[in-house]
Amino acid sequence: MDAFTAGLLQRIKATESDLTMARETGDDFLAEVEQAELEDLHRLAAEHGVQVTAASV
Repeated sequence: MDAFTAGLLQRIKATESDLTMARETGDDFLAEVEQAELEDLHRLAAEHGVQVTAASV
């Protein structure tokens, strides 16, 4: 796995975790921000052929 792929997958995992925390604490604005970031990361992964396992959130 190259550095780009590893970094992207790490960012996706961190963003999923942040999204879960925002939802659990009821921070709707932060949840929206994290959801948008997660969607962007998934789009970037798809554009570069990076396989992403099923989202945990």
